[in-house]
Amino acid sequence: MLLTVDVGNTNITLGLFKEDKVFATFRMNTQMVKTSDEYGSTIAELIARKNININEIEDVIISSVVPKVMYSLNNGIIKYFGIKPIIVGPGTKTGIRVKRTDPRELGSDRLVDVVAAYELYGGPCIVIDFGTATTYDLVGADGTFEAGVISPGIKICTKALWNETAKLPEIEIKKPETILAKDTISCMQAGIVYGYGQTEYIIEKMKEESGLTDVKVVATGGLGRIIWQNTDKIDIYDKELTLQGMRIIYEKNKNNK
Repeated sequence: MLLTVDVGNTNITLGLFKEDKVFATFRMNTQMVKTSDEYGSTIAELIARKNININEIEDVIISSVVPKVMYSLNNGIIKYFGIKPIIVGPGTKTGIRVKRTDPRELGSDRLVDVVAAYELYGGPCIVIDFGTATTYDLVGADGTFEAGVISPGIKICTKALWNETAKLPEIEIKKPETILAKDTISCMQAGIVYGYGQTEYIIEKMKEESGLTDVKVVATGGLGRIIWQNTDKIDIYDKELTLQGMRIIYEKNKNNK
């Protein structure tokens, strides 16, 4: 059994795999930095609550964009699971060639998404992750990471709306019944969902400038489903894309551990 640990800016997402299938997921808050004992015991307890014996976990892989948690998290897993995790980073085999000024600048979160999209759905493809930031990454037919775009995430935009205005309330992010809204909350929801039409523009602009018109567009991320449901520019929504990317990378590196 494989445990995948995706450390994002907002949440830590844990996935348990039996072969190539995710059968359990858990979430923790990234913002609350913990000791190694707190990380280890919390993860062990979450797994135990699913009636899973932690001794069944054979290996662990971590992808992280939050360096400050890594020392405690890594040591917590070693201490409570007796396993030294594989950490996605420079030197990790991915099967993707990165064409950037400095390949080391590419975040591991984007890398694992790209690996999963290319391996599962083929290239060329545009991979969109609707996370704390929204990222758009272009992969060529031969598995080369060509280019990317980073924009503020949906939650960042929404928080700015109610934090920077005196009378606008905190709201649920969802599609309103109509864009012709007649109350404040629906007006805000319409602006957030339909205003994120930047997605369609960025997709089309990436296709235009790359010269790749027959490109599969794959999306992931919690709020990505809302955008996917309201556009014909996204071909596939895969909520487990990041976890699957980590599994695929693990398979490429397990014999070198």
